[in-house]
Amino acid sequence: MNLAESLLYAIREHGAREIFGIPGDFALPLFKVIEEAGILPFYTLSHEPGVGFAADAAARLRSAPAVAAVTYGAGALNLVNAVACAYAEKAPVVVISGAPGRGESGRGLLLHHQVKSLDSQFQIFREITCDQARLDDPRTAPEVIARVLHNCVTQSRPVYFETPRSAIFAECAPVTPLPPDPVDAEAVQACVDEVLLRLTRASAPMLMVGVEVRRFGLEQKVAQLAQLLGAPVVTSFLGRGLLANSSASVLGTYIGMAGDPELTEMVEQSDALMLLGVIVSDTNFGVSSRRLNLRHAIHAENGAVSLGYHIYPNISLEAFVDALLARATRVTATPSVTHTYPRGLLADDQPITPTDIARGVNDLFAAHGRMPLAADMGDCFFTALEMDNTELVAPGYYATMGYGVPAGLGVQAATGRRPLILVGDGAFQMTGWELGNCRRYGWDPIVLLFNNRSWEMLRVFQPESRFNDLDDWRFAALAEELGGIGRRVTTRAELAQALAHAVATPGRFYLIEIMLAPGAVSTTLARFVAGLTAARGA
Repeated sequence: MNLAESLLYAIREHGAREIFGIPGDFALPLFKVIEEAGILPFYTLSHEPGVGFAADAAARLRSAPAVAAVTYGAGALNLVNAVACAYAEKAPVVVISGAPGRGESGRGLLLHHQVKSLDSQFQIFREITCDQARLDDPRTAPEVIARVLHNCVTQSRPVYFETPRSAIFAECAPVTPLPPDPVDAEAVQACVDEVLLRLTRASAPMLMVGVEVRRFGLEQKVAQLAQLLGAPVVTSFLGRGLLANSSASVLGTYIGMAGDPELTEMVEQSDALMLLGVIVSDTNFGVSSRRLNLRHAIHAENGAVSLGYHIYPNISLEAFVDALLARATRVTATPSVTHTYPRGLLADDQPITPTDIARGVNDLFAAHGRMPLAADMGDCFFTALEMDNTELVAPGYYATMGYGVPAGLGVQAATGRRPLILVGDGAFQMTGWELGNCRRYGWDPIVLLFNNRSWEMLRVFQPESRFNDLDDWRFAALAEELGGIGRRVTTRAELAQALAHAVATPGRFYLIEIMLAPGAVSTTLARFVAGLTAARGA
């Protein structure tokens, strides 16, 4: 086999099931192999940020790598923000970039797409991936590929391959995957001894689950652990949607002062808060009203377990959960709280609010079953927190815009399920046009476009600035030309009708452009901004 085939087979063996990409001259030989070999399904999109976000979402939903393939320079550098998001939020995206062939730089000419040097791109991706390799030697390529993909899977973070076009068709041996990392059983058991002692002595133990639980495919095991312990369970802000398809009862999502007051009180008063796979960030904990003292928590994340000043390094989340499952017993738990999500959209002629959108979606889920959600950043994401707990992909920590639409396409490519996409008008201007690719691949997402003709989330932080104003692009009118169905709604009755028609009309994407009054934001966003502003001021 050739080098490109060896790489693609290895990526598939490590769990990848799709490639998203945009071709370019330095990547044409690579793309020829991708297309003709048919080792993985291949989807081309319209702009590299969409490629990266689609691969990120596919990786998140399947808890396995997904591929973003691009050309050198102008293509790969367009991908940087999406890969940075995947690194920050721990999504195992495999980036493959074409590159100049051996000898091309020796003619005394600068090459097009070159920045400072031919190595500039490699150095940039070194900052936003956990491992990198330039595959210019087919003799060493199998060993290098095995190392890089092993790190992608074990760290659940992006990796980078640079493939010079002169090496693509070189003969190359198949890749032998590396064995799993060894587990120090004694260290794991010592850690679990201390954790169980802490839990049994606690009067109000609690479990918070975060993104690593899904990244490493541990949702069912963590659901079993929660049932064994009997402690109340919440998700972190970034972990919203976890355990949605499990038997565990999730009380809600902890977002400090922006969330349910009773649930917030439980979390912040817990004397044994166990954080499983939770990224400690300002969005997860910056709105704490009591200044959570994480030194009193049990924190398993990033390959280590910490209990205050006592840290157990080199213990994977999976090894820790497995050991707890083998020995856990029921702990004394605080009474559960019951969290209800808004329902019952009134089909009248009143203007629409974000909470009305949540009511409409919850009614739709009750009637037709839950759908996976892909949400962009902004009030669409905070409104998603008012919807029934379902699978959700969103950049809740890195907080980039433009994620929602291509992420929804990645979700459908990876799962075959029709997704619901939540996106604001500002973010849609960036990447919404990727919907034009739905017709080619048979994708039919339902898109709820929050149109307040503004970057409204930014206006909540700084209401006096006029640069947050946007024009009215009348997006729904463009849907038909892109191959979908578009409907613009201004009242709650029109929203209810559009949702019913959308779910009953599969086969094409359905864009519902929801007109919102300036200043109409969800209660959750208003509380979150107030809490974060107060925390920053303090």
